[in-house]
Order: sequence, then C-alpha cells, then structure tokens
Amino acid sequence: MKRLSVLLVALLFVSGCTTTPSAISKGELVDCASPSVDSNVSGTELECLDGSAGITLEALRGPAVVNVWGSWCGPCKDEIPYFVDFYGKAKGKLVLLGIDVEEAQIGDGRHFVETRGITWPNLYDPDGRTASALGMGVPITYFVDAKGVTVYKRIGVITSTQELEELTEKYLGISI
Repeated sequence: MKRLSVLLVALLFVSGCTTTPSAISKGELVDCASPSVDSNVSGTELECLDGSAGITLEALRGPAVVNVWGSWCGPCKDEIPYFVDFYGKAKGKLVLLGIDVEEAQIGDGRHFVETRGITWPNLYDPDGRTASALGMGVPITYFVDAKGVTVYKRIGVITSTQELEELTEKYLGISI
C-alpha cells in the first residue's frame, strides 16, 4: 500500500510539471476582417469559417502567424493548446490566423474551433485550393512579415508555447 501511495504522489508530481496548457476554454468563431490585407493582390480566395467574408490568402500582410490545420488531424489537436496559450500572450502584437483544410464538412471545423478554445480568425478551404500555395499535409505554420512574405515555414507539430514564442521573435522580430 505504501508503494502505491508513493507511486501516486510521484505520478501527480510529474503530471503537474507538464508544459501542456490544461484548461480548455470555450472557443468562438471569429470574423476574418481583422487580418491586414493588400486589396490590390489577387490569388486564392478563402471564406471565413464563421461564414463572413474571407480574404485572399496572398494578400495577407503581417506580422502574422498562420496555422494550417484539420479537425481530423491528431497532431493538430496536440498543438492547438499551445496556440491558445500563445494567442493569449500575443494578441494585439500580431495576427494569428488559422486555415482549416480537408474537412468532410464545414461543421467539423466549426465544432473544432468551438471546443478547443480557439478565439482567432480561421479561413476555410473546402476544396483543396490552398494545396498549390501551402502544400499538402498538416499541421504547417507560416510566419508572414509586413510585406506579405513568408519568412519561415514550420512543417509539423508545434511542441510548446515557448517554441512559438521563439520562432516569432526569430522570424518576425516580435517578443512575446
């Protein structure tokens, strides 16, 4: 019995040291009007996941972090808590924009946003039109400067809030 108690205390101690944000607040579908865009640029037009007017992807101006995800993607689910935590610190310093791709139905993406604590704008790619510009597969995270240039492309899962903060400082010059 004593061994079990020691094991339980050790397990509680280790689980308390995790870097994964634990509390998931309610997310909300956000209008995509907030990102800065150059209205003279044409390209891949995407609607907003909330149903409002979307934007032309190539017209996006930063500083911005763009996360490409799908509700069906296990690694995307793993990294979203880091983006939620990051956005809580970075809001007002840069734009965080999501792009939901390869969904069976738009409702799947909307449900993902609402149940994962996502509170930033998300675009919706219903038919894979971003594949030529963004590539196949998720998750992918882009860092876009004020001129609209992708200055860094992170392929694969983000593993911590600290990683997002370090990449943002390195590639966008913004300290979070």
